[in-house]
Amino acid sequence: MLKLVGVRKSFGATVAVDGVSLEIKPGEIFGLLGPNGAGKTTTVHLAIGLLRPDAGTVHIEGLGAPDSPSVRARIGVAPQAVALYDLLSAEENLEFLGRVYGLGGRRLAERIAWSLDFVGLADRKRGLVRTFSGGMKRRLNLAAAVLHDPELILLDEPTVGVDPQSRNAIFENILELRRRGRTIVYTTHYMEEAERLCDRVGILDHGRMLALDTVPRLLAGLGGHPVLVIEQDGREERIETADPLAELNRRYPAGAVERFRLERSSLEQVFLNLTGKTLRD
Repeated sequence: MLKLVGVRKSFGATVAVDGVSLEIKPGEIFGLLGPNGAGKTTTVHLAIGLLRPDAGTVHIEGLGAPDSPSVRARIGVAPQAVALYDLLSAEENLEFLGRVYGLGGRRLAERIAWSLDFVGLADRKRGLVRTFSGGMKRRLNLAAAVLHDPELILLDEPTVGVDPQSRNAIFENILELRRRGRTIVYTTHYMEEAERLCDRVGILDHGRMLALDTVPRLLAGLGGHPVLVIEQDGREERIETADPLAELNRRYPAGAVERFRLERSSLEQVFLNLTGKTLRD
C-alpha cells in the first residue's frame, strides 16, 4: 500500500531521514517507533506528500507518488499537532475539511455523521472545539483523518496528552479501521501501544531504520534473555538468564527461596537496546 525506497531528507546540515526503505502491506497496522527527533514525523510528511524527498521514491499502491493532489485525496492523516479550528464546532470543522476533500451535499452530511459517531462525539457535534478536552480534540482529529474514507491512514502520535478512556477509545477505533480493511501507519514512542496494536514495527533513530519485523520476532532476536528476580533476606537479585528454572535450581537446590518472579523481554527493552538510554530532549 505504501512503499519507500532509499528515501532521504535533509534540512540544511541536519539529515532527518537517511536512506529509509520500507513496504507497508494493505490492511496492516504498521508501527513507526523512535525517540524524539528520530525522523518519524518527517517520514510521515514524506509519505503524504507534504515534503518531497531529496533522494529515493515514495509510492502509494495503485496511485503513484503523493505529490499529486489526486493521490493525497486518498490518504488520511491525523497530525501530531491537532489540526482543528477552536472557534468552530466539531461539525463545522468536519464540514470545512470535507469540502476541502471535494465532498458535498448528502455524501458530506453522511460522512460527518458517521465520523462523529465513530469517535463518540455525535452528542457534542455543535460544541466549540475550544471547549473540548485534550482527549476529545484527539478523537475529533481522528474523525477528520477518516472523514473522506481513505484507504491509507497515517496517525502521528495520536494519543499524546489524552486521558485513559480516550486513549482506549482511539485504540478501539484503530482496530475497527483495520477490520474494515484500511491500512494504518502509527507513529508513537509508547511501546505498550505498539505491542497492543501493530502487526509489524519499524524502529527509527537518527533517520535510519534500525529494525523492522513483527513484535514477537523483534523480542526473540533483540530483546535479550528473560530476567530472573529473586527476593531473599530482604534483598533483590536480578539475573539475566536463558534458563531461569535451571538458574533457580542451581542457586536454591532445596527450594528455600522466599520469592521470585520472571520478567520477560519487552518491546521497550528492544527499543532501548537499539537506541540507547541517553536522554533525548
